[in-house]
Amino acid sequence: MTPSIQGSAIRFTRQFLAIPIPIFIAVLNPELQLPLQTAWLIPLYGFIGMLVSLPWAIGLFRRQAHRPAAYLNILLTLLAFVHGSVILQQVYQSGPVDLSYPWLTVADLDLEISFNLSLTNLVALELITGLSLLSQVYSLGYMDKEWALARFFALLGFFEGAMSGVVLSDSLFQSYFLLEMLTLSTYLLVGFWYAQPLVVTAARDAFLTKRVGDVLLLMGVVALCSYSGVMGFGDLYAWAAQDTLSPLAATLLGLGLIAGPTGKCAQFPMHLWLDEAMEGPNPASILRNSVVVTCGAIVLLKVMPILQQAPVALAVMLVIGSISAIGGSLVALAQVDIKRTLSYSTTAHLGLVFIAIALQIPVLALLLLFSHAVSKALLSMSIGGVIASTNCQDITELGGLGSRMPATTTAFLVGSAGLVGFLPLGGFLAFAQSIELLSVRSIPFMAVFLITNALTALGLVRVFRHVFMGDALIKSRRAAEVNWQMALPMVALTVVVLLTPVLLVRLESLDGLLSFPLWAAALVVGSGLLGLVAGAVVPLSKAWSRSLNPVLRWCQDLLAYDFYTERFYRLTIVNVVAGFSRLAFWFDRNVVDGVLHGVARLSMQSAEGLKLSVSGQGQSYVLTVLVAILLFLTSVSWFLT
Repeated sequence: MTPSIQGSAIRFTRQFLAIPIPIFIAVLNPELQLPLQTAWLIPLYGFIGMLVSLPWAIGLFRRQAHRPAAYLNILLTLLAFVHGSVILQQVYQSGPVDLSYPWLTVADLDLEISFNLSLTNLVALELITGLSLLSQVYSLGYMDKEWALARFFALLGFFEGAMSGVVLSDSLFQSYFLLEMLTLSTYLLVGFWYAQPLVVTAARDAFLTKRVGDVLLLMGVVALCSYSGVMGFGDLYAWAAQDTLSPLAATLLGLGLIAGPTGKCAQFPMHLWLDEAMEGPNPASILRNSVVVTCGAIVLLKVMPILQQAPVALAVMLVIGSISAIGGSLVALAQVDIKRTLSYSTTAHLGLVFIAIALQIPVLALLLLFSHAVSKALLSMSIGGVIASTNCQDITELGGLGSRMPATTTAFLVGSAGLVGFLPLGGFLAFAQSIELLSVRSIPFMAVFLITNALTALGLVRVFRHVFMGDALIKSRRAAEVNWQMALPMVALTVVVLLTPVLLVRLESLDGLLSFPLWAAALVVGSGLLGLVAGAVVPLSKAWSRSLNPVLRWCQDLLAYDFYTERFYRLTIVNVVAGFSRLAFWFDRNVVDGVLHGVARLSMQSAEGLKLSVSGQGQSYVLTVLVAILLFLTSVSWFLT
């Protein structure tokens, strides 16, 4: 159902960027129920929260605390969650709805604001708004003494609005625009503590890394719109079914379309930004590690029917996903920063999602995304509580927190169990379904899933032993449980993770979720137990942190420094760009400036020579000018004839 209206008012306002258009259309369209008519408001709740926080953020209310801005943002996010829940219930009963609103018409360009209210999109929307709500409540306790709390909540509102728009968008151009807003909000949140040089560097690197993928994605968007002449996903699917592209064009187009999501999902070779983004506030890391990467994967799912025309691009996705899954899991084992261990596990899990999309199994990708989002958000809250209580991120300097922080410990255990194949939580259902489907599609990638599951379990057990078990070290001797504002969202999300299997099986499209064979479940449980046992028996002596054995030390450094990826970039891409920059500087300074300076010196010397020949007779000067003009006009007319 596409709302439309006739009349002079609409024809006039379509020529401008008129936001009130959807209001008029929604009010005058009685075919849809009121919550469905106002679905376009849901992304605006976050942007409105940003706007209402600005008076506190820019210091207009200097005598007032910043908490009113936080409370207003929490209220608006709650409204977005409730509004989305009502729409989800209606769509669950009556089926998906398409909304389209005129935006701008110029020459042959006809842009629309379009939304697709499908069950998948609305579940993703509820996931975003729900985790945003919990993260904002968590922020009240974590950043209780932060002087720029209003600015932080304004950025969280911007974050939420961009993510909500991405999952509801039904237009490729609109999705790209919202992804750019998401990139900008990521840059601002990572650089929140801008007075720290390391934070500034991390924000810059995150922004520039994403820009590489975004530029390639923009090329793909422009090329696809040029080939097809449409921008809506439904129209693009119909065009792609005709198979009108040459193999070369389809390959280049596919590579451009996957470049942007590769950066957003922190996949190899554009994965380093997520590790550096951990320098930002931890409440923002909750959303970044859970739903921001999910948004990139959602866009990739929306263009999946188009990618069927580009088998080379699908093969590249399989390679990227495999390297990211296994490589990210291995690198996470060598990290001592507790936040970086989670960032690399995010890269690894999203690598599995890339494999599922490349193999054209969207249900599997959605299962992996949902189970990962809720579990990773809970893990991020747990380690945030550890950091807030101990003011330490080095796992080798922590220990014995299990008895001192029971709620935080429980959250870490439940989040870890939900992330790996632990019966019967969401991670187990996703991995078991993966093994069954991959046994038919591609057996080698089944091994990738099992290895990633085992390595993830090994890494999480290692962190748990370092942080929550053993004797309390200096940094953890005075640690206490987090305040209620941080504990409440952790407990709520713990319950959600435990109920994830119930939530998944209630979705109509996933009725057969529990129908996987026993051998698939046994493989998943076995790989998880293998990682669990290995993590439990491996010694954790500090002497192992830097082995005297040269071979073992080389392996440790290889993983700790992310296979020297950053060093490789500096030796290749960075040095090449810097070399071209130096060459351009030399050319500008010596050639361009040299020519200009030479002309200037010649002019000055000519002027010095001419001033000696000045006679002071004005009529001579006028006659000379007239003769010069006459000669010029004569030469021009001669050439023209």
